[in-house]
Order: sequence, then structure tokens, then C-alpha cells
Amino acid sequence: MASQKQHTQPGKEHVMDPTPQFTNPDYQPSDKLQGKIAVITGGDSGIGRAVCNLFALEGATVAFTYVKGHEDKDAKDTLEMINRAKTQDAMAPKAIAADLGFDENCKKVIEEVVNAYGRIDILVNNAAEQYENITIEEIDDPRLERVFRTNIFSYFFMTRHALKHMKEGSSIINTTSINAYKGHPTLVDYTATKGAIVAFTRALSMQILSRGIRVNGVAPGPIWTPLIPASFGEEKIAQFGSDVPMKRAGQPIEVAPSYVFLACNECSSYISGQVLHPNGGTIVNG
Repeated sequence: MASQKQHTQPGKEHVMDPTPQFTNPDYQPSDKLQGKIAVITGGDSGIGRAVCNLFALEGATVAFTYVKGHEDKDAKDTLEMINRAKTQDAMAPKAIAADLGFDENCKKVIEEVVNAYGRIDILVNNAAEQYENITIEEIDDPRLERVFRTNIFSYFFMTRHALKHMKEGSSIINTTSINAYKGHPTLVDYTATKGAIVAFTRALSMQILSRGIRVNGVAPGPIWTPLIPASFGEEKIAQFGSDVPMKRAGQPIEVAPSYVFLACNECSSYISGQVLHPNGGTIVNG
């Protein structure tokens, strides 16, 4: 993996080398999400972009969020990609700029989606940020609050507003991380939020399953996304992914099919409160 530190967050996909793989020419869509309305947070790049692409290929109408002023080019590229991938009966995709760490912004996102499409069938809570810190003393209050706002508060905010517009058969999918299961010594705050997401997924599933809405999670391992060069130093970037059994970082396209599976009732109607682990072979038993 090439060394290429980025000095701002969110990271930018269009300047990465190699660029993350968000699609696979061998992937064969089969209308698994035809007619569905999907919202993906942090959908402009990385895993979110790959999920947008596969959802569009599978027939869904897709809306995604991004951070204005930081991810504009990635968002434009993703919007163009969705337009190329979408099926004929899907509606035009939407890219919505929002800081999801605040409830009123999440409410506006949901309102914009519902005003455009009428309802929500699939919510993917995926937006995240992380910062490396060698000691816990380095994590000051503003940084702690920022990471928790983006990584877990937004999941609460988006979900509670989206649920008003979700019916039986809908699906919520939360992105957690392998770090929730095995820990990470220099990402203590990030890891704590990812553990919270696992617990949130399990508890929310128990609460709303009676409404016919399934809630699941995906816990990616080391995946080559903009989060990596924006978080780590040159040496760690160069070695990224080498410590898993497959001895390499994964690509977003290797994670995105997990979301398709969990979003599709024909594939996963008896699965809720669970987490899938596309992580390069690391056994976590969770």
C-alpha cells in the first residue's frame, strides 16, 4: 500500500493511490432491492460509495449524505456513478450535505428524502470519523464529543426520524468495526463508539422487531477507504491490513455485498440483531 498521508478529515477518495475499489465487473445484480428507497450516510466515498453503487445496481433509489466543503468532489463523482448504475424505474439519486452530529440536521435530511421519494425502506448508518491518539490524555473534550456525535449520536438521530417513514419489511443497517470486538490501542474513542453501535444494533432490534423492521450491523476489518490516510501516519498506512490472516487490506466492494444481503428481505428475512464480519479472516466470535 502506497504511503500517502492526508492531513484533514474527512478523507478524500479522489486523491488516493490506489483508489479504493467500489465496484466489480463480475458482480451480477438481480433486482434484489427493486423499488426500494435507501438512505446511506457517508455515502460519498469508501464503503458508503460501494454500498450506494450496489444498491443502485440492485434497483434501489438512493440518497446519501456527505460533508459540504470537504467531500464535494467525491459526492459529485458518486452521484454520477449512481446515475450510471441505477435501473430504469429507480428515481434520480440525491446527494445531501449535512453535519449529522446534530439532531436538527438529521431531521432535515430525512425530510428532504421523504419529500422527494415519499418513504424510506432502507437506512444505512455509516458516517464516521477517527483520529489516532497515543494516550487517552490526548483526547480532549471537543474531540471526544465530535467523534461520538458523528459516530453514534448520528445513528440515534437518523434512526428516530427515519422510523416515522419506515414500514413493515424495512431494514436498518449500522456500520460498526472489528475494533469493537478486538479493541485498538490508538483509537480508544473511535473504538468506544463502535462498541456502542453493536449494543445499539442489538437493543434497537429487540425494540422494533415487533414493527416488522429488522436491524443489523456490519463490522468491517481493515478496508482501504479515505478514513485510513486521513487517520494514520505514513508507516501505518504502508502496512495497513497486513496483520489479518489474508495479509492485505480489503476493498469497499468486498464489504458492500454484506449490506445488500441485510437489506434484501428475500436474503435475510430471519436475521435481526446480528453483525456480519467482512474482515479478512479475523475470528471475533461475535
